[in-house]
Amino acid sequence: MDETFSFSLPPNWESQVQKALEEDLGSGDLSAALIAPERNAQARVMVREEAVLCGSAWFGEVFRQLDPEVEVTWAAQEGQWLAAGTCVVQVRGRAQALLSAERTALNFLQTLSGVATQTHHFVAAVQGYRAQIVDTRKTLPGLRLAQKYAVRVGGGQNHRLGLYDAILIKENHIAAAGGLAQAYHSACSAGHPGQFIQLEVETLEQLQQALDLGVPMLLLDNMTPAQQVQAVAMTQGRALLEVSGGVTLDTVRAIAATGVDRISVGALTKDVRAIDYSLRMQDA
Repeated sequence: MDETFSFSLPPNWESQVQKALEEDLGSGDLSAALIAPERNAQARVMVREEAVLCGSAWFGEVFRQLDPEVEVTWAAQEGQWLAAGTCVVQVRGRAQALLSAERTALNFLQTLSGVATQTHHFVAAVQGYRAQIVDTRKTLPGLRLAQKYAVRVGGGQNHRLGLYDAILIKENHIAAAGGLAQAYHSACSAGHPGQFIQLEVETLEQLQQALDLGVPMLLLDNMTPAQQVQAVAMTQGRALLEVSGGVTLDTVRAIAATGVDRISVGALTKDVRAIDYSLRMQDA
């Protein structure tokens, strides 16, 4: 099966591979140098647990940057749910390149599949409710766009990518601006077309003030389930409501049942558990 990507790749993904290889190889792979340069080999990757496949592009690119003639043949597609014991991909090329690429390629595949799989579980937990699962900026340094890509592969949605593409007014912004209303009016007067404005509220009193101001998107931070129900009733569709703060797989469905529109989950990208993939080599 050829590589087919139904998900839009982030703009910097190839450079991420280059940097990762530079980090691992440095001045050269001393162990792989023990193998004759002309020797070819093949390898296959198995997944040892159930998972969502994610990171195919990064995986293949690692090998290609070390051996442009490498053959990467996928037995599964990006975003596919994998059963434990599935053979996911086979690689054939120069033995030195396969050995040098192995760890970096698996690091991308394990990490991004971990994010996609975690997201899949959260999305499944709120099935039947209107709430969307969205990510946060709590990402691994240097891998934000890759991790946010993995969230989409897992069925979730992206929040803002960074500080540059949306305005989120949090408690410290409110304090620094001199109040909730002052902070919101400053955001409105800044005028950034196409970029949303969201305001964080921590109490129902702040929520009412924000609704009176006409804020279109509100973040309910660390509110109790009872407060969330009250917030939905108070809002009556006048603003988009998002819940954040300590959301877990055990609590997310109850939060969705309150009727909120979005649930942001830092654990999707912050508390990453790598998926167990194994690569085994054979003579070509």
